[in-house]
Amino acid sequence: MFLKLTVVFIVLLQSYVTLASDPDPVTDFCIPQTDAATILLQCKNSSLATVDDFVFSGIKNPGKFGETGLSSIPVNVNVFPGLNTLGMSMVRADFEIAGVNVPHFHPRATETAVVLEGKIYSGFIDTENRIYAKVIEKGDVMVFPRGLVHFQMNVGSTKATILGSFDSQNPGLLRIPSGIFGSGIKEELLEKAFGLNAKELAKLRKRFGPH
Repeated sequence: MFLKLTVVFIVLLQSYVTLASDPDPVTDFCIPQTDAATILLQCKNSSLATVDDFVFSGIKNPGKFGETGLSSIPVNVNVFPGLNTLGMSMVRADFEIAGVNVPHFHPRATETAVVLEGKIYSGFIDTENRIYAKVIEKGDVMVFPRGLVHFQMNVGSTKATILGSFDSQNPGLLRIPSGIFGSGIKEELLEKAFGLNAKELAKLRKRFGPH
């Protein structure tokens, strides 16, 4: 009987761990501070917290645009300490006309994105290689399940803006082009996997590799 109960408990525990995102907090909040002696993050005494610990003003304006026409400003615990232990983070993404957010995924979080301005071709691909994509406009919301590859492109005649939220304070980000061609994977494997020759591969590695 004890063995059966143990097996049931392990199965339930594994199911909970699999379904959970960030751990539930055990305090109201935890404003991190670095202990110089241990280099470990500890919580600031709650009596020393101020309202400014819970306010972030860094996404009022777009950031710097990259070569794909995307400006992305992450709002996570690294820039907004008040998010620590609360299991969430955000991102502001701005698109120039025809700007693209390349296929990417977040291994630790589901993302919900709301269009603030413009028209965005937006979608994701599931593990059966099915695509779910459409043009979404101002006020529309789209969800990207955790770990699935997704993408956006501005298809309107003006700049566009998306505000994304994650159910993790550290969702992680892996962009497919740079992850594949900029990570040092053996050339022979990439040539065979994508039908590339050495010259084509070198060009892609130059474009997506570290600069």
